[in-house]
Amino acid sequence: MNEPSSIFDMVGPVMIGPSSSHTAGVVRIANVAAHVLEHTPEEAEITFYNSFAKTFEGHGSHRAALAGLLGYNTDDERIRDALEIAEGEGLKHKFRPVGNASIYHPNTIKFKVSRGNSSAEVVGESLGGGVINIASINGFRANVGLKLSTLMILAEDRPGKIGFIANIMANDELNIATMSVSRSGKNDLACHFIELDSDLPKITLDYLRHLAWVKRVLEIPKIEF
Repeated sequence: MNEPSSIFDMVGPVMIGPSSSHTAGVVRIANVAAHVLEHTPEEAEITFYNSFAKTFEGHGSHRAALAGLLGYNTDDERIRDALEIAEGEGLKHKFRPVGNASIYHPNTIKFKVSRGNSSAEVVGESLGGGVINIASINGFRANVGLKLSTLMILAEDRPGKIGFIANIMANDELNIATMSVSRSGKNDLACHFIELDSDLPKITLDYLRHLAWVKRVLEIPKIEF
């Protein structure tokens, strides 16, 4: 469940306009897509759903999307020129509007990004005031708002592994705020999304990465408001 918005969320972030939903939220979702890819993308397919599909050009959401992929923050003046900058840096991109997609939140955006042999897919929702929800990552249900540091662990789906991971956190005196698991199929792969009150020590991240049944560990930084 997402945390309730605070007065600071309603006031909104420091940002380049015109809209926190259509600009700041989009920048932040794009930041996450680039972070999951672990590179600045060479190619991007960006799909705007529902109300976004009707307004993304007029509200500059397409510029915000490219700016976020390039690593810019919500208050970066370069957002206004992101289309030209992306072209100059060789970021190939395609925008797709899809209206009336009832399964999605009204302000939903999907990023399919790639660089070399690496690719990633991130679906995010812009909730207003710069607040976002990452609905899924690489097809796994996430539903994380990144108000806390978030750990993503892709691992083999084996009995007892959820408890094993939780014990590692407890031994490091790390408090788990939320933890959810999304599976690609029984006894196949599971993706764990763990929101923590503090960052993981590097030694713990390295330990998790060296477990034979763990395929990937990624720490996604919290959003600073």
